[in-house]
Amino acid sequence: MHTDIHLALHADRAAELRDEAQEFRLPRTRLRTRIGWTMVEVGLRLARSGATPTCGQTFRTA
Repeated sequence: MHTDIHLALHADRAAELRDEAQEFRLPRTRLRTRIGWTMVEVGLRLARSGATPTCGQTFRTA
């Protein structure tokens, strides 16, 4: 098979795959916005719950 033909076939197939992948792609900005506001809401709920550490211990993540 000639190299130029192989390259042309590859480029066509790559374009087809990109078009197919575009159908399944989520809009990033909307998803990031939803996740961000969900994190804000969870943080506000935690702040309002009044959960305080017992015995003067501080909360540690590690």
